[in-house]
Amino acid sequence: MERVIATDLEGTLTAGSTWRGVGRFLSEHGQRGRYRRFLYLRLPQVFLTRRGIIDVQAFRERWMLDLTALLRGKRRDEIEAMADWVFEHELWPSRREDVIAELGSARESGARIIVASGTYTPIAQRFADRLGATAMGTDVAYDAEGRATGRFAGTMGTGEEKVARLKAMLGDATLEMAYGDTMADLPMLSLASIGVVVHPDPTLRRLALERGWRIIGAEE
Repeated sequence: MERVIATDLEGTLTAGSTWRGVGRFLSEHGQRGRYRRFLYLRLPQVFLTRRGIIDVQAFRERWMLDLTALLRGKRRDEIEAMADWVFEHELWPSRREDVIAELGSARESGARIIVASGTYTPIAQRFADRLGATAMGTDVAYDAEGRATGRFAGTMGTGEEKVARLKAMLGDATLEMAYGDTMADLPMLSLASIGVVVHPDPTLRRLALERGWRIIGAEE
């Protein structure tokens, strides 16, 4: 029976963030003013989220959706170049070495690793390639001329949508283990025979203790 392990990306494999990396990329590549306006318009929402008035996961997903609008008009090769930059400057430098080492050992022993993320597929692919894994992310939509439309090609790959895609990839195989860091990863963690939470948010930490899942990170 094939061993399959799935892992979230942001917060789990790295402390870096796609939104921050894309923002830095745009700021350094001629869109500083436009990105600053994007940030300023959303500062009230950040405040409300920190106060618990706006759901954190819903806010994160909306942020990524709105951020994607800033990519409108970019050619596919420009999106790929952005993915390279975000990976090399934001995500990989902040990688979690302990989790990556575990996954490396599992891969060497024959397990198939899937990096299941809501981030843009090209970015997830960069991380997966470095790990010798398969990537599953969120696709950017392109028009007939090969330019980004500013929207997703389908639904963002988080929560239940992530699990649906994972099940399609698994086929007859079962998910042996899953790694995640927030409650958005709960459906994937629940699908696996073994759940591992990495530097989890408080709610997920409490649930992990209740379910006997392993915890990697501070206050273990």
